[in-house]
Amino acid sequence: MTLLWISLISMLLLGFPFMVVILGSLLLHLGVNMPAFNYHVLIQQVLTGITPPSLLCVPMFILGATIITSGEAAPRLINMIKAFVGHVPGGLPITTNASCTLFGAVSGSTQATVAAIGGTMRPMLLKAGYDSSFTLGLIISSSDIAFLIPPSIGFIVYGVVTSTSIGKLFLAGIGPGLLIFVLFSIYTFFYSKVKKVGVLPKATRAERIKALKDGILVLGFPGIIIGGIYGGIFSPTEAAAAAVLYAILLETVIYRTLTWKKFTFALLDTAVITGVVFILVGAGQAFSWFISFMRLPQEIMPIILGADPTRLKLIFVVVISYFVACMFVDPIVAIYVLSPIFQPYVTVTGIDNILLGTLVTLQAAIGSATPPFGCDIFTAQLIFKRPYWEVIKDTPPFTLILILVTVLLIFVPEIATFLPNTALIR
Repeated sequence: MTLLWISLISMLLLGFPFMVVILGSLLLHLGVNMPAFNYHVLIQQVLTGITPPSLLCVPMFILGATIITSGEAAPRLINMIKAFVGHVPGGLPITTNASCTLFGAVSGSTQATVAAIGGTMRPMLLKAGYDSSFTLGLIISSSDIAFLIPPSIGFIVYGVVTSTSIGKLFLAGIGPGLLIFVLFSIYTFFYSKVKKVGVLPKATRAERIKALKDGILVLGFPGIIIGGIYGGIFSPTEAAAAAVLYAILLETVIYRTLTWKKFTFALLDTAVITGVVFILVGAGQAFSWFISFMRLPQEIMPIILGADPTRLKLIFVVVISYFVACMFVDPIVAIYVLSPIFQPYVTVTGIDNILLGTLVTLQAAIGSATPPFGCDIFTAQLIFKRPYWEVIKDTPPFTLILILVTVLLIFVPEIATFLPNTALIR
C-alpha cells in the first residue's frame, strides 16, 4: 500500500484534480502490485456509486442554483437584508451571514455561495472600511452555512452512502445552520464595534418596503424545499424539481432576467458541475470499495477505537477524522471513503445516523474553508484574485465558532434532531 499513499500525496501536492488523484493513484497501485486484477470490477464500482435514484436531485438543485446565480435573486436578497440590518454595528457582515444562510436554500453549495454572495458583498465591506483579509475570512466561513441549510450535496451523498433519509438530514441541518448564523453575527457585531467600522445610514420606511417587495419572492425557495419536505408534501427529489420550476418562473416571469442565452449557459454549467460531482462520487465509491477489499478498516479501526468503543469516543473519532480529511480532500470523496468504515461501529453503538450525518456534513463544511487545501479558499483566490495568506488570515475566529457548534451538537443533539423527529417525512 506504500505506493498508493505516496502517489496520493504526491499528486495532491502537485495540484492534480482530485478525481485524477483518486483514480490515478488507484490504477497505478493496481497496475504495479496487482497486475492480474480484473478492471471490470473497478468500473462496476464507479457505476454503482452514481446510480442510486437519490442522486437524481443533485443536478436539479445545481440547475436551480445556476439559474438564480445568473439572475437578480442574489442582489435583491442582499438589498432586502441590508435595508433592515445595515445600520446596526456589523450590519454588513450580518447581511453577509444572512445572505449566505438564505442563499444556501437555493444553492446547497459553499463555492456557489462564495461566488454569488461574495462577489456582491466584498466591495461593500471594503468600502465600509473592513480589512480585505476580514472580508475574505467572513465570506468563505459564512458560505459554510450553505452546506448545512437544505438543499445540501453533502447531506445527499451521506444519505446515499449510509442509507439514511435525505429528507430528515435536510431538516437536521437547519438548527445548526441558524445557530452558526447567530454566533457569526454576534462575533461580527462586536468586531465592528471595536474596530468602529461598517455602520450604514438607517434605511427609511419607504426604502425598506421597496427592498422587501423586490426580495421577498426569493424566500420562496426555503418555503418550497424546507416547508415541502417538513410537511410531507415533497420528497427531496420532488422538492428539487419544484425549486427548478420556481427559479425559472421567478427569473423569467417576475424578474425577466433569464434569456434563452442565459438559460442555455445555465444548462451547460449544470452539466459540467454535475459531471464533476458524479465523477467524484464514482471515484469515492471505487476507492471505498478497494479499502474494504484490502480489509484496511478491520486492521486499523480496532487499534483506534479499542475493543468496546463508547458512543462519545466514536463520535469524537468520527468528527476528528472528517475534520482532518476534509482539510486535504474533497468532502464528497471523504464522505464516500470514511462513512462505510465507521458505519458498522455506528450501528453497534446505536448512534443516531441523522445526528452523525449532521456532524459529518458540518466537518465537511469546516474543511472547505480550512487550510491547507480547503476548496473555498481556492475559490476565493480565483474570484477575488488575492494571495493565499490573505484569504486564510482571518478565518481562525470563525473556525473556532464552528468547532464550538460541533461540541454543542455532540452534547445537545436536539439542535439537529428536533425538526426531523417532528416532520411528516415522505
